[in-house]
Amino acid sequence: MFGLFGKDEKEIEELIANKQYDELPTEAIDQIAKDLILTTEFAMPEYKVTQRLEIITAECVFGMNMFRDMFASIRDIVGGRSSASQKVLRDARKTCLTELRREALIAGADAVIGVDLDYSEVSGDGKSMLMVVASGTAVKIQPS
Repeated sequence: MFGLFGKDEKEIEELIANKQYDELPTEAIDQIAKDLILTTEFAMPEYKVTQRLEIITAECVFGMNMFRDMFASIRDIVGGRSSASQKVLRDARKTCLTELRREALIAGADAVIGVDLDYSEVSGDGKSMLMVVASGTAVKIQPS
């Protein structure tokens, strides 16, 4: 199942067994952590927080390439939506949340509550980068 992700299946299974989640490809993390809850809520009525583990964060920086920057500048002048910029934002958010799931797995969490996403532009020397930071509290939960 995991052989598609650049590592052979045995190597992936060994990493999972040893809980070396930081070595796993993104696709494997998505598969393993698909039931891990990420929520902006601080309390979930259907679950009881049994243990607060730690504050976790994930940071992702994405380059806005020259052509996207150029087309976004044109959109600034003529108006309208920039689908290229929206795609970068969407990809950045998804990647950052996957990295937050990875951090939650490393912490031994069942869920991450109080998730917050922050977006910033980092620019200089004519280059533009998008930084996304996801943070929350890793917790152990059980059904109420």
